[in-house]
Amino acid sequence: MNSFAFIIHPINPKRDVSRKFPLLGRIFSERQIDFFSTYFPPVYISEITGIRSQSTGVEVRGWFIACPFTPRRMLELPVETVYRKIIQTGRLAERLGADLLGLGAYTSVVGDGGVTIAEALDVPVTTGDAYTVAVAVRALEQAAVEMEIPLGQTHAAVVGATGAIGQVCAELLADQAAELTLIGRRPAALEALRDRLLAGGARARLHCTTDLAALKDTPLILTVTSDIHAIIEPENLQPGSVVCDVARPRDVSARVAAARDDVLVIDGGMVDVPGAVNFNFDFGFPAGKAYACMAETMALTLEGRLADYTLGKEIGRAQVEEIDTIAEKHGFRLSGFRSFEKAVTPEHLDRVRNQAKRTRRNA
Repeated sequence: MNSFAFIIHPINPKRDVSRKFPLLGRIFSERQIDFFSTYFPPVYISEITGIRSQSTGVEVRGWFIACPFTPRRMLELPVETVYRKIIQTGRLAERLGADLLGLGAYTSVVGDGGVTIAEALDVPVTTGDAYTVAVAVRALEQAAVEMEIPLGQTHAAVVGATGAIGQVCAELLADQAAELTLIGRRPAALEALRDRLLAGGARARLHCTTDLAALKDTPLILTVTSDIHAIIEPENLQPGSVVCDVARPRDVSARVAAARDDVLVIDGGMVDVPGAVNFNFDFGFPAGKAYACMAETMALTLEGRLADYTLGKEIGRAQVEEIDTIAEKHGFRLSGFRSFEKAVTPEHLDRVRNQAKRTRRNA
């Protein structure tokens, strides 16, 4: 039986530490957790069982293992220090006998996007970013249908467009939207991406900006930055807009959920896992569902593709299409929508649509 391990780490420090160590999560402050994470060793979390391919019947098993660093700590410490801790966590995967290692959340983006980690380990490595792209774009497409927004006639935006995930999302959306705004921090990198998309025959009219105020003009937004703080606030959004938030920590402020009942914010990467999967750990999703980055690791293990896969700061469109095909073959599917840890029900969608119409009428 092929096997995998997947590295998680505390994104919301108190909440996530409490899931494994309730007492520590209760008595330590967020800053204390940041500090002590420097000295804490990698942690075995749980065994994952029951993942079975719908097409081949092959079953695999896996493990969650944790790198103790928080996102803030990963940004504060020298990158070599962060590499060492992630590599130590990868060594735990090797001792468990994993055939493939997935890097979750910030462990996949720190430094060179997994390249140094893979070079230091014997177990092959993937970041899961390729399938994250496929699922995020599909989620935005489906949410646009639910919100009665015709993607082919609409102005969309990618926030964090020059990142590894953002670039491929932009490439895919540039073939579908009428207009596409590329938003990031570095004007030169944005212009280089725009030129590359134009040279590739992009259908959409393309714009570049560093100003989030441009979101007021974009009903469809995919956001995937590496910021540790929320950057999209209620005042940035127009009524009836859809925001697919792929980033962890989130790019969309919790204030949006409280103040804007006329916009739809969805998480970017939840999928159904084939088989009677048991994660033996609550990472915040309903039973049988996982992040797309986790699903990439699982799908590759089911396929027997036990080699380095999505690494580095550039992801090819062909790779996104390949992993989407592999995942589809084995039974991974986009699993509805979630918004701020809650399922998006048909009633929720109706409320957002109706409130958006009222807001527009009263504007």
